[in-house]
Amino acid sequence: MSTSGATPSIAAPSGAGSSGAGPSGAGPWGAMPLVAVEAVALDLETTGLDVARARVLEIGAVRLARGRVTGERLAIRVDPGQAVPAASTAVHGIDAAALVGAPSFPEVAPTLAAFLGPSLVIGHSIGFDLAMLKREHRLAGLAWSPPRALCTHILAELVGPPLPDLSLETIAAWLGVEVVGRHSAAGDAETAAAVFLALVPHLAACGVRTVAEAEAASRRRAETLERQVRAGWVEPVRPLAEQDAEATLARIDSYPYRHRVRELMSAPPVVAPADIDLAGAARLMAERRISSLVLRADGAAPEAPLAAAAAGILTERDILRAVAEHGAAALALPASARMSSPVAGVPAEAFVYRAIGRMMHRRIRHLGVVDEAGILVGALSARDLLRLRTSEAAAMGDAIGEAGDAPSLAAAWARLPGLARSLLAEGVEARGVAAVVAREIGALTGRAAALAEAALAAKGRGPPPVPYAVVVLGSAGRGESLLAADQDNALIFAAGDPDGPEDRWFAELGARMAATLDVAGLPFCKGGVMASNALWRGSLATWRARIGEWVQRSRPEDLLSVDIFYDLRPVHGDGALARTVVEDAFAAGRDHPAFLKLLAEVGGQARPPIGLFGRLKTEDGRVDLKRGGLLAVTAAARVLAIRYGVLRRSTTDRLEGVRAAGAGADADLAAWEAAQAVLLAAILDQQIVDIAAGRPPDSAVDPRRLDRAARELLVAALGALGHVDETVRDLMFR
Repeated sequence: MSTSGATPSIAAPSGAGSSGAGPSGAGPWGAMPLVAVEAVALDLETTGLDVARARVLEIGAVRLARGRVTGERLAIRVDPGQAVPAASTAVHGIDAAALVGAPSFPEVAPTLAAFLGPSLVIGHSIGFDLAMLKREHRLAGLAWSPPRALCTHILAELVGPPLPDLSLETIAAWLGVEVVGRHSAAGDAETAAAVFLALVPHLAACGVRTVAEAEAASRRRAETLERQVRAGWVEPVRPLAEQDAEATLARIDSYPYRHRVRELMSAPPVVAPADIDLAGAARLMAERRISSLVLRADGAAPEAPLAAAAAGILTERDILRAVAEHGAAALALPASARMSSPVAGVPAEAFVYRAIGRMMHRRIRHLGVVDEAGILVGALSARDLLRLRTSEAAAMGDAIGEAGDAPSLAAAWARLPGLARSLLAEGVEARGVAAVVAREIGALTGRAAALAEAALAAKGRGPPPVPYAVVVLGSAGRGESLLAADQDNALIFAAGDPDGPEDRWFAELGARMAATLDVAGLPFCKGGVMASNALWRGSLATWRARIGEWVQRSRPEDLLSVDIFYDLRPVHGDGALARTVVEDAFAAGRDHPAFLKLLAEVGGQARPPIGLFGRLKTEDGRVDLKRGGLLAVTAAARVLAIRYGVLRRSTTDRLEGVRAAGAGADADLAAWEAAQAVLLAAILDQQIVDIAAGRPPDSAVDPRRLDRAARELLVAALGALGHVDETVRDLMFR
C-alpha cells in the first residue's frame, strides 16, 4: 500500500490540523467509549531503531470511526536525506531506488497533520513513532505537540494471556487478526487498527471501557513505560497534569437545561379539521395569533384527545408556499394537501434543549408537545425559543434520538460528563444536572429499544405483536441520575402469557436492547433489573399479578429491587400502559401498610458516616454518600408518597406532595430536600473528576478534595438524615 515518487498517496482525508501532529485532548475523550472513538492508527518505517539518529522513510495511517476501519488511508514515502542502512532495507524493503523523487519530511508534514487532525492516535509501540515524529519536526523547525495516544502493545499486555512475546504478529495471532503488508507502514497501521478493535471487548470485560480508563490502566504498566522512556521514546500516555483540559461544551447557556418544554409551550394546541381550506386556516391563525395549526382527519370534536401520530400540522410558511405556487387559487385548497404528517413531537416534561436539538436536526420550526401517552397537549414554535442563546451542545439529545447503531449512541453518550461539568460551571444546581442526565438515560434506552425493534423486523420477526412500553426505573425514572448509572428498565406489553409467543418476541427485544445499551456505555444491571430478564417484563395482567404478590410478601429480602419499580417512567412505546401499571402499584401499596413497612426496610436504615467530633468516617479514604444518606432520603420519600397517594416521581416532588397532604413534620421533610441537594452535588463533582482521571465513577467522595466549609456542609447534610427512619415510622401510621 506504500507508494514511491513525489506525490503522496492519500485517500479522502478529513479534518484539518495545524503544523505538527494535531491538537491533543480535543473532543470528549475522557468519557468516550473505546468502541466509538474517532482515531487514526499510525505506523512509521525508519532508517533504524535509534530515535536519536534514525529518520522517517515511510508514513502509513488508517482512520477508525465508530468501531470500524473507514476507507480513509494515508501512505507516503519520505526522503530521509541520508543513506538507508542495508540492515533496515532487509526489514522493510525500502532502498534508495524506492525513494527517488520522494518528498522531504517538511513537505509532507502538513498532509500528515491534516490527516491526524484532533484524532486519538493508536499504534503498536506507538511511543517509538511519536518520538520519531518529534525528532523530524524538530529537525524541520516545526512546532509539534504529542497527540493523545494509546499503545496496542500495552493494551494487550493488560488483558492478554501469557504470550511468547508482544510483537504485532503474536498479538494478532492470539486475536485472530490477519496481518497484512507486514513491515510496510500502511500495512502495519492497518493491522494495528484491527488489533485495537479486537482488543476492545477484552478490555471491556476487564472494566476498561473508555479512553480515560484505558489511559489510567496503561499508566499502571510502569515498568513497560519506564523501559520505553529510557529508550528515548515519547511516553504514549502522558501524566494527567500534562493533559489539556477538555472544554468541548464550555460556556453554554444553561436555560435550556433548567426549564421544561411545558413552561414555554402554547397550550392547548389549536386544532382544526383537516378539510378546512387554506383561507380558513389563515384566518384562524390570524385570529389566534399563532403560526401553526394542528389538523385532524378523524371527524372528532376539536377538543377530543388527539395523538401526535394521527395528526398533521400546517404552518404559515406552508400557506405562503402554496400561494407562491398557485396564486390566490391556493386558498381554496384543503389544508390536508399542504400539511406535514405525522406531527413531530416532544414530551412536555422534556428539557428545552431537546426541543432545540430536534428542530435543528429536522430543520423545522414547529413541534407538537405530547404527554406520556403521546397525546398532543400543546405546541412549540421557534418563536418561543428565540430568546434562548444556545450552542451545538443543544443537539446532543437529538444525536441520541437519531443514532443508527450502538457505537453512534456511545459517541453521543460520551458527551454527557462534559455537559454536566459545563452546567455546573454555569451555576445549574446538581439536582438540575441529575434531571438532565436522567432524561438522557431515558432517551438512550428508548433509542436502544427502537433499534432493537428495527433489527427484529429486518430479521423477519415482524412488528411488535401487541402494543408495549419500555420504562426506566430507579434514579432514571425519578430524574435523579448521576454519572455512574447502569441499566434499570422493564417492559410492559398489552396482552400475552408468560413464555407465550408475545413474551418470546419481547424477550428478544429486551436482549438486543440490553446489549446495545451496554455497548453504548450504560452497563448491564448487576441485579438483573432489565427487560431481558423475564422477571422484569410481562403483560399488563402479569404485572398486576406481580404487584398483588409483592404486597403479600412478609420479608424485606423478598422485595429487593421492587422499590425502584415505583419510580418507573415510560421512554418508548405506549405510555398509557405504563401509567396504568404504576397507578395500580400505588393503589395496591397504599392499601397494605405492612408492605410499606417492608418497603421502607428495603431502602436500608439511615447510618450517616459521621464519627467523633463531627468527622466523616471514610473507607479507603472515601465516604460513600449514597449508602450514607442518599438512599435513605430517596426510600423515605418513595414510601411516604405511596402512603399518601402522591403519584409523583422525583424525591423533591414527592416530599412536597406529602407536605401538601398534611402529613406533618414539614421542617424534617424540608431538611431532607436540602440534604439531598448537597449530597448530589458532592457526588457529581467527584464523578466528573474520576471520569477525567480514568477511574470508574461511583458514589464515594474523597473528603480531602473539599475545603473546610464544604466538609462542614456535607456533615450537616448527613446529620439531617440521622432520624429519617423514625420520622418515616411516625408519618406512616398517623
